[in-house]
Amino acid sequence: MPTVARVAAGASEDRLEKLIAARLEAGSDQEAIDRRIWDLFGETWTVMFTDLAGFSRDVVEFGIIHFLQTIHESLRLLVPVVEAHDGILLKTEGDSLLVIFRNPDRALDCAREMQRACADYNRSRPATEKILLCVGLGYGRMLRISDHDVFGAEVNAASKLGEELAEAGDILVTGSLRKALGKRRGLSFQRLKKAPSGAKAAFRVSAS
Repeated sequence: MPTVARVAAGASEDRLEKLIAARLEAGSDQEAIDRRIWDLFGETWTVMFTDLAGFSRDVVEFGIIHFLQTIHESLRLLVPVVEAHDGILLKTEGDSLLVIFRNPDRALDCAREMQRACADYNRSRPATEKILLCVGLGYGRMLRISDHDVFGAEVNAASKLGEELAEAGDILVTGSLRKALGKRRGLSFQRLKKAPSGAKAAFRVSAS
């Protein structure tokens, strides 16, 4: 990592840690400190969480080498799609990706292209090697700490959608993202019965 990037990342984390420490002090003005934190790190993004359906079960059944192979193939397949849609890959955790986008439409287009790429890949693969992608998307103001992580209600909601509620092939979005998208021809949004914590509503996206 270039020296300037290392300094920038360290400076952001150091500043946040100091503000959190100040917030914990007896008699601190927590509201004022919160405003400072949001002023420093608050940004509006679309956030994407992905997960692979049935992955934990496959690790137990087929072993660690199969785990590594699936991770390798999913990254090879999906990261170029993220880059082509101007997404910023913040981190990977096991079979999951955390990505942010400035443009909500680009984020949804990316999710749809990722699902198409997986469908094309799976046509010639046995069931044990298929990449079964789940995607959750949220949109709103969040705390972005350098290129390491993001925090906020929409982040939590997107995580729940992508990693817990979505099934293979699903693209689930929060109500905030649905509103930010406006009218999208050729797509339908089916409201879920229950929204995850942090979101007022959630929808399943499908071609109409």
